[in-house]
Amino acid sequence: MAAIKESVEIEAPADRVWAVVHEDFKNAGKWSSNLKKVDVLDPLPLRKGSRLVYEIHTPGGKQELEVEHTTVSKPKTCTGKLVRGPIKGTWKYSYAEKDGVTKLTYTMDYEPANFAVRLFFGIIDRQLPQDVARTMRSLKKYVEAGRGPSAEKRGGKR
Repeated sequence: MAAIKESVEIEAPADRVWAVVHEDFKNAGKWSSNLKKVDVLDPLPLRKGSRLVYEIHTPGGKQELEVEHTTVSKPKTCTGKLVRGPIKGTWKYSYAEKDGVTKLTYTMDYEPANFAVRLFFGIIDRQLPQDVARTMRSLKKYVEAGRGPSAEKRGGKR
């Protein structure tokens, strides 16, 4: 099984970063590498068992990844598993806020979902960590530019 761990510090409260990552799915493609759309399969807000389908475009073509949430603890931790798509495994977003700065850490353990994907796994294994790092940098830039939902508008802390 392969693993990815990527962290970024974002000058914004954890509530705000959480809102961008886990609530504003219609705009996720503005900061998420290769993401074209997110289909929400279960009613929001997210909770244990919530499912989403991410449509991503990769050098290998269009792929769909279905995820199921296993833990949703706003704004501290969100975990889940990859239940359908070319890879299977688990993922986790961890949030730690100090003095208005949020350290967001994303981890993922993954492996090919089937034999056909196993043949191309070397390409995926080289590309995926780069895509995650690019996405985290883009998220930081997006949030720090004031884009996305505001915690204040949702009645949360600012």
